[in-house]
Amino acid sequence: MSPLIKNIIRGFVLLLVQLFLIKNIPPLHQFIVPYLYFVFLIWLPFRITRMMLLYIAFAWGYIVDVFYHTPGLHTAACVVMAYLRPGVIGFLLPKDSTEWGNEEPTRVTMGQVPYAVYLIVMTLVHHTWLILLEWIQFGSFFYFIGKLFATAAVSLLLIFVTDLLLRRNPSRR
Repeated sequence: MSPLIKNIIRGFVLLLVQLFLIKNIPPLHQFIVPYLYFVFLIWLPFRITRMMLLYIAFAWGYIVDVFYHTPGLHTAACVVMAYLRPGVIGFLLPKDSTEWGNEEPTRVTMGQVPYAVYLIVMTLVHHTWLILLEWIQFGSFFYFIGKLFATAAVSLLLIFVTDLLLRRNPSRR
C-alpha cells in the first residue's frame, strides 16, 4: 500500500476514534481530557516538507475544531506542533533528511529512547499550547499545570497503546 493511502486511512481512523469514541467518554476528572487525533501529525513521514506539514496541521486542527466547537484552539496547537516537529526530529536524530526517504517515526526507525522522547515532547508541545489557550480564557495557573500533566499523561498512554496495537514495524535504519 502506498504511504499516501496508508496515512489517509490512518488519519481517518484516528479522527473517527477521537470524535466518536474518545470525545463521548464521560469525563474522568476535570483535568483529564484525552486527545489522540494529533498523533497523525507525529507519524507522518520524515521527508514531508515543513510547509506541507503546516498545511496538513492547519486542516487537521480545523476539522477537530469544527467537531469540538472550539474557536481555533486545536488548529493553533496542531500548527505549533507541526512547526516544531522538524527541529525536534533534527535534534533527536541529526541525520540529513534525504537519507530517510518515506520512513515514518517509529520505535524501529528512531530507536526506543529517541522515539519515546519524540512522542513526549510533541505531546507536551501540543497540549501546552492547547491548554494555555484554554487557560487564558478560564483562569487559575494550578488548573493549567494540573490539566497539562493529567491530559498529557493520559494522551501518552493512549499513544503508546495505539502504537503497540498497530505494530508499525518498517525496516530498520
